[in-house]
Amino acid sequence: MVKRRSWLGLALALSFLPGVAQAQENVVVFAAASLKNALDEIAATWSKDTGKSAPKISYGASPTLAKQIEQGAPADLFISADLDWMDYVAAKNLIKADTRFNLLGNKIVLIAPKDSKTATVAIKGADLAKALNGGRLSMANVDSVPAGKYGKAALEKLGAWNDVKDQIAQAENARAALLLVARGEAPLGIVYSTDSAAEPGVRIVATFPEDSHPPIIYPAALTRDSRNSDAKAFLDFLRSAKARTSFEKQGFTVLVRSASAT
Repeated sequence: MVKRRSWLGLALALSFLPGVAQAQENVVVFAAASLKNALDEIAATWSKDTGKSAPKISYGASPTLAKQIEQGAPADLFISADLDWMDYVAAKNLIKADTRFNLLGNKIVLIAPKDSKTATVAIKGADLAKALNGGRLSMANVDSVPAGKYGKAALEKLGAWNDVKDQIAQAENARAALLLVARGEAPLGIVYSTDSAAEPGVRIVATFPEDSHPPIIYPAALTRDSRNSDAKAFLDFLRSAKARTSFEKQGFTVLVRSASAT
């Protein structure tokens, strides 16, 4: 409760500062880090089409964002990279349940630095450990971050987890795991296919079978405390044909039928 009050107190205090009241009118979106390229483009398109200020988007690991919402952070929309963290905020009555829908799907892949000599990697059994050759496997946190949880589940299903579990370099989120490989700090990493497409410094050396892990689903919803009249309009815009184009360009699978853009 103390943390919640501190968030709300800060928001109230800031609202009285010059220039901040106008900033508070922006739609505030909390979104999984893997959405950055697509969502930045969609926000700019929505702003251009409506003449309204572009939404302010805070990107991060889904559990971090969910916990911030729980603590009273002023967000209008939440887009998680898995169902579990949306279920978490829903169980605490922190979203408007009737606005929730499954927006996107994704895949996970194994990547290597672009200039690596590694061509393809077998990902079953002990083959992945051999490919690492003593190096580290970059992954998002395997206990809480969706990309890490999906990756761990796939490695367990394929019989590779026990051979590599002591060689994991865990990162805060999927984009951070991506950077470790792009910078050459890890020889291999597990990220979303959309992350690999957004980073020219890496290339895919294996794709995990879809049946090796739970379905990758990104749900979206308005938060319970959202009072911004434009928030629902932006949430609806995520279903539009224009948004679909941006999502698909980055490699996402759109799970909702396109509606007319507003």
